[in-house]
Amino acid sequence: MDASQVTALRGLLSATGWPERTQDFARALRASAKVPGSLLLFGPPDDEPWHLAAHLDDESRLNSLPEISPTLVRWAPPPGAPSHLRIGLDRLEAARRGESLLVVSEEAAPEGLLERVDDARRVGATIFTMDGDDHELRGLAHESLSVPSSDTLVSFDAAQHLVSAAAGEPRSRRGLRDRLADLLDTITGPPAG
Repeated sequence: MDASQVTALRGLLSATGWPERTQDFARALRASAKVPGSLLLFGPPDDEPWHLAAHLDDESRLNSLPEISPTLVRWAPPPGAPSHLRIGLDRLEAARRGESLLVVSEEAAPEGLLERVDDARRVGATIFTMDGDDHELRGLAHESLSVPSSDTLVSFDAAQHLVSAAAGEPRSRRGLRDRLADLLDTITGPPAG
C-alpha cells in the first residue's frame, strides 16, 4: 500500500475514528522511540511482524527519522542471516528503560511471548501492543491498539499501514517560544504589519 492508498483509506474511514486512533498510537510510539535502535519490534514465533518492520523502516528512511527504524527481534534467527535479521531473544532480554517494545500479534499471544514482554516491562521498557483483541497482551501494555477480527471496517494489515504512515508524518515543531508567541498574540493582539 503506497501513500496515496493510505490517504484514500483514511478518507474512507474518516467518520469511524480509526484514523485518529492509529495516529494517536503512532504519535505515542514515535515519542517513545527517542534514539535509533531503541524501538524493538516483536511478535509470535509463527507470525513475526515483517510487514510492519518493513513499513516502519521505509518511513524512517523516507522521512529522515532514524529513531522509528525498528529492531526486529526474532525467536530463532538462522545463522548467516544478514545482520538486521539475526537479532534474537537476547536483545529482548537486554531491553532497558528508555527503550520501547512494540508487540504485534493478530492472534492470542502465546505464553512464552507474554512472559518475555512482562520481563521487558519489569526492567522499564515501554510496551506498545497491536493486537487482535488479546486482553492478556493488552494488560501488559502502556499503549495499545486493538484490531478485533470482528471489525468489518479495518483489517489487521490495514491498521499496520495506517500506523506506519502516521509514525512517519512530520510532527509539529511547536516549542515553548511558539506557544509563548501565541499567548502574547492573544493578550496583546497580533504583531502590526
